[in-house]
Amino acid sequence: MATLQPTNNLVTPLLTDLYQITMAYAYWKTGQHTKKAHFELFFRKNPFGGSYTLFAGLDEVLKFLSSFRFSQDDIEYLRNTTALCHCEPAFFDDYLANLDCSEVIVHAMKEGSMVFPRVPLITVTAPLGIGNLIETTMLTLVNYPSLVATNASRMVVAARGQFWEKTAGASLPRSMTPPESPRAGALSSAKPRKSMQLSEGGPSDFTRRKPKCVEFGLRRAQGPDGGFSASKYSHEGGFHATSNVLAGKLLNLPIGGTHAHSFVMSYTSLDLVQDAKVQRVDNGEMVLLLPLVRKYQAELEWHDTNEGEIAAFIGYASSFPNSFLCLIDTYDTLQSGLRNFILVALALNDLGHTPRGIRLDSGDLSYLSLECEYLFHEIGDRFNRSFFYDLDIVASNDINEAVLHSLNKQGHAITMFGIGTNLVTCQNQPALGCVYKLVEIDGEPRIKLSNDLDKVLIPGQKIAYRLFGEAGWPLLDYMAGIHEEAQPAVGERVLCRHPFIEQKRVAVIPSRVVKLHSLVFDGKNGIVGELSSITESRQYVNDQINNTRADLLRYVNPGEYKVSVSEDSFRFLHNMWQQETPVTELR
Repeated sequence: MATLQPTNNLVTPLLTDLYQITMAYAYWKTGQHTKKAHFELFFRKNPFGGSYTLFAGLDEVLKFLSSFRFSQDDIEYLRNTTALCHCEPAFFDDYLANLDCSEVIVHAMKEGSMVFPRVPLITVTAPLGIGNLIETTMLTLVNYPSLVATNASRMVVAARGQFWEKTAGASLPRSMTPPESPRAGALSSAKPRKSMQLSEGGPSDFTRRKPKCVEFGLRRAQGPDGGFSASKYSHEGGFHATSNVLAGKLLNLPIGGTHAHSFVMSYTSLDLVQDAKVQRVDNGEMVLLLPLVRKYQAELEWHDTNEGEIAAFIGYASSFPNSFLCLIDTYDTLQSGLRNFILVALALNDLGHTPRGIRLDSGDLSYLSLECEYLFHEIGDRFNRSFFYDLDIVASNDINEAVLHSLNKQGHAITMFGIGTNLVTCQNQPALGCVYKLVEIDGEPRIKLSNDLDKVLIPGQKIAYRLFGEAGWPLLDYMAGIHEEAQPAVGERVLCRHPFIEQKRVAVIPSRVVKLHSLVFDGKNGIVGELSSITESRQYVNDQINNTRADLLRYVNPGEYKVSVSEDSFRFLHNMWQQETPVTELR
């Protein structure tokens, strides 16, 4: 099989911090570089004040390891840097020139896994030199993808409210199902009252479509790679589509978008679209759109809407008759944009086409969406057009997680959220904080101590498990030393200890035990198995979200997920802690 290359051609051995290379030289010069070392990549705290994180970026890590080689240009550059120009030539010509990952063994959690603090996402067993050199690159390939996937997942959960789809690819229920033969007033008992606030979980909320999320963040992302990565990993986190065309091409993602305010503003007169035609579906005849629009304008007596806006909508409809979705807030959302959309939508439907919907990009999204829905229902009744009950109402006005929860409380009729800045920049927390730590060298466990308890390292190689309870969801994650004889088993009582607090412990009798890590990179044999597709990882994320404790998904005061160690690991950690801590002598 051909060597897989990283998606971004900047991902090379030089995409690292200088100190990785200076340490590698010191290891090589002192003969330490061949020692067998074990590293763990993990994080210490869940982002966004939440209770979970999604692990993402493994595919790019494996591509990086598979292709790891210093080029001759890389070596010449390093040889001539101020920091390294004094180094012995053999370090460059014999060591770096021949270095690859053929002695690197990697175990990892599954891409898209719901993960928790201190449990390794990836473990690396390798000679100390190469194990050190891959640190920074691995961190940069995991930190942002995991952060943005988590951010996306939280926004999807917030957008859906208390309920979510059973499967990531499931079709959504219709918000209001009209009778087979709708007539004027037929739905008056089913439709909401004008501006009625349909609160989350209320009687009418059960019949609503749960909104989808679309990523709109390319223009606000931290450069092209940030934008591309956000498109990729937000989809893994549950977003349905992206506006990023390149991501759509390279990753086979659904792409979506409408038009900008500038498109509407560029049309100043109906004269510009007097010749715009749309093909009639039933017989293929090309029909002028403007006379049909004028007919409905007269019938509804909507003569004071913005004329340029009508022209823009006619121009867009003639170009995209089967995906007609308009931005309606350029001039006046309710008095102009909404009405102009309805006029053109009715004309399009006369010719056999089904309009898609509208987009709101400013104002009170709760109020405006409900007003739009109300008028859609009225027009649907009046003109016997059932499609008005299935139109999308897209909102894209600086949406973040807090706004989504607020809209759920206020009530809204939004069926799709376009989210950009706050998704791709992870505005509430711009970094995850994954670390890569040495936990064992030549079979000897190592520990890092700190006055900050969160930074104390749990030493030695470990096996991590997820223990499930009778209800079917995970109870806690459990880590035991790799050489411990007693490993958790179904139906057997397991004492689970907090790593640092002696009084915090719990006994678990698991109904299911899942080992969290599997071999993903096997030295000379390279990548083990097939890389998960984005669709598979997205489905895996959705399945976990749907089968986790509800309190872990709460926005305010989420529940805590326990991460525990075995009794033997607890004792070993604390004994080593005492051994490595100098005793202060007072006089």
